[in-house]
Amino acid sequence: MVTESRGETVVLTLNSGSSSLKFGLYRVSTSRTETLLAGEAESTGGESGQIHASDARGNALATEKQSICDQRDAIDQIEHLLNDARQPPPAVIGHRIVHGGPKLRRHCIIDDNVLLQLEAATPFAPLHLPPALTIIRSAREHFPGVRQVACFDTTFHADLPDVARILPLPKALREDGIQRYGFHGLSCESVLHQLSADLPSRIVIAHLGNGASVTAVKSGKSIDTSMGLTPTGGVIMGTRSGDLDPGVLVYLAREKSMDAAMLEDLIDRHSGLLGISGVNSDMRQLHQNAPSNPDAQLAIDMFCYSVRKQIAAMVAVLEGVDLIVFTGGIGENDKHVRASICVGLAWAGISLDETRNRTADNPISDPKSLCKVLVLPSREDEQIARHSWALSPQSAP
Repeated sequence: MVTESRGETVVLTLNSGSSSLKFGLYRVSTSRTETLLAGEAESTGGESGQIHASDARGNALATEKQSICDQRDAIDQIEHLLNDARQPPPAVIGHRIVHGGPKLRRHCIIDDNVLLQLEAATPFAPLHLPPALTIIRSAREHFPGVRQVACFDTTFHADLPDVARILPLPKALREDGIQRYGFHGLSCESVLHQLSADLPSRIVIAHLGNGASVTAVKSGKSIDTSMGLTPTGGVIMGTRSGDLDPGVLVYLAREKSMDAAMLEDLIDRHSGLLGISGVNSDMRQLHQNAPSNPDAQLAIDMFCYSVRKQIAAMVAVLEGVDLIVFTGGIGENDKHVRASICVGLAWAGISLDETRNRTADNPISDPKSLCKVLVLPSREDEQIARHSWALSPQSAP
């Protein structure tokens, strides 16, 4: 079967989470990125797993509940799905990698040396890198000889100015890679790709989901972002604390005898919306519980408050703002959160059109707003496909 023509490549994208694996198959060329299918394997590592996928028209190709033992098993089932759907085999496989550490800052072809560097970078993102490494190794086994590409969430922020990149710690620690990296870079890139020629000079991108960050973009370049050394910092998230007074961790270590593993578990898995509410990390569930549970309402309010503060900070960094973009699961789908955040930005002349915000009909800003506000989908997988194509031999003229 012919899988590609000159300048055209079939790319499989793999976007791994701690218990899920998003995947997509794309035909990529210079002028377009065509979706062939997209899907997700959920609840990997449990008995209640589910794999579902749909074709380019949205027709279901699979919706099956079955045991998905681990990430390797998920790759095996994805391979069977591609075969059953009579899809062309991939010529390149692109992986979303949250953190490449200090040595891997650009998208690259994966070889044995890159794998070693990714393993060394695991302490920077212990929630994300181990499952990603498992996926890479499994993809190598299932698709032998197929080029594998690492696409980093940190690449978009690799050229942050020193004033934003350097942390206020002794200079010697920079040699260990301790600095601000920034994340959700692939999501930010996908937003800029969608804006294309209509790209204003000063943009604030609020990627709001289980993980959340706010980024200041000037003339298409990231100049500051809320996340720092790891994906734990910045705004309040689903189970992650976001920024804390460092003294809190010192106190817990000294007075509660919490070691590094215990602190990591606390701030990554039991804090954020889950920690505040004591109920759930899912914003949809918190909205349902809020009328009868003050702590659930408090979690929502604190989330909106922390995002609003970060947006205001990025407006200051940009010395004004031309466009605010909401993206990510919460940003795209939660009209109440968008409204709450923007109400608190009225002092900056930012206001929403209530009807347009309710239906996410762009622009959702009021015509009198001094800043346009949009809701755009986070298309990370398409961005991975484009980067993977750019690193494939078929992209050469």
